[in-house]
Amino acid sequence: MQHRDVAWRSMTGYDLASVSEIAGKVHPGFFEADAVLAEKFALYRNGCYLFEISERPAGYVLSHPWRRGSLPALNTLIGQLPEHADSFYIHDLALLPMARGVGAAGQIVAALAKHAQAQGFATMSLVAVNNSIPFWQRQGFEVEDRPELADKLAGYEDTARYMIRPLD
Repeated sequence: MQHRDVAWRSMTGYDLASVSEIAGKVHPGFFEADAVLAEKFALYRNGCYLFEISERPAGYVLSHPWRRGSLPALNTLIGQLPEHADSFYIHDLALLPMARGVGAAGQIVAALAKHAQAQGFATMSLVAVNNSIPFWQRQGFEVEDRPELADKLAGYEDTARYMIRPLD
């Protein structure tokens, strides 16, 4: 499917209802309360973007500084970003089916990597779910075995994996 008017833009507070709706459609098994999604935006707006097709919300990304080797529990308020954050964490990248196949995911990951490098982070990190490991590997991420994260990863799904991407 070809779309003419597709673009990522900075998220605003007015977009949070759309983010919640998209999250419910794309990740029905990974529920996060509206307050959790809103907190991610409030804590680090520079890592939150909305993808639009013809000015209609079709995806989003939530990302923020975090600590390598740890991850926030699913559907949990974090209160604040950690001091001495040393990794840029992609909390969620979600695209509606109509937004897939247009290069949107790769485009925003590249933009986030540039941002993370400019902010002085040596790595990016994330939790891969929904059989997305091959996609993330194409983006330069590799699975990092962290037994101490097993309980938190199980809160996502049995096949969830912690992944790291070094930034050059």
